[in-house]
Amino acid sequence: MNLAHAMAGAEIRFGSVAMDTPAVMHRRLSPLTDYLTEELGRPVTLKLSANMKEAIAEVAEDKVELAYLTPVAYLRAHALGNAKLVAKTVTQGKGSFQLMIVVREDSPIKSIEELAGKSFAFGDPAALLQRAAVVGAGISLDQLGKQAFVGHYDNIARAVMRGFYDAGILKDTTALKWQGKGLRILHASPPLPPYNISAGSRVNQDLREKVRQAFLRLNANDPQHRAVIEALDKNYTGFAATSDAEYDVVRQLIKPFDEVR
Repeated sequence: MNLAHAMAGAEIRFGSVAMDTPAVMHRRLSPLTDYLTEELGRPVTLKLSANMKEAIAEVAEDKVELAYLTPVAYLRAHALGNAKLVAKTVTQGKGSFQLMIVVREDSPIKSIEELAGKSFAFGDPAALLQRAAVVGAGISLDQLGKQAFVGHYDNIARAVMRGFYDAGILKDTTALKWQGKGLRILHASPPLPPYNISAGSRVNQDLREKVRQAFLRLNANDPQHRAVIEALDKNYTGFAATSDAEYDVVRQLIKPFDEVR
């Protein structure tokens, strides 16, 4: 029996990087898995991971069929288990995103150079793109003061806002959510290939294409579809086709960090 036939009608497990607490991620992703269940005619169930390393392993080792991943998480899953891209997210009409360095709204820090010796909050240790973006902004990690990995983006935002750290790095949508509400954006990275939906290597081409088309059909002008898209991220406006080559820029950015691991 071939794999395509064996998987027909079987449960599809959907994983994700841990951008928020499990309860919040469940709330954000459930409308999407409900939509996919209806579109594919197969049960799509959430299998959330505690951190990025676990999320990468889940899809690379075929413990989930689909996953919502960061650019670096996709590259890792592709390298470790030949995961394949299905679609990329679209933010406010753009098929890219930015990482933003933030400080408290009332912080005296006005330039990247002034971060020298200052404390800095990162997210997940596996999120190499965050560190690459800081270096790309013009300051080496050695020049920073105390550095810590505090988990989800909202954890970073709150830690900086409460004064536990002088600065931190956020995904654009999180930074914009907190802008003017306690945080100020100090620096924005160039546009980067965005978060994506990836499939494990054992997902056959036919199913992968059905999933891709289901994502491409999501239309923000349809109120029901818009609810699914915005549950995942209020700034998302849909999904678009993508390719592995689009993520080469991220490969180059994180290469120096890989070389010293």
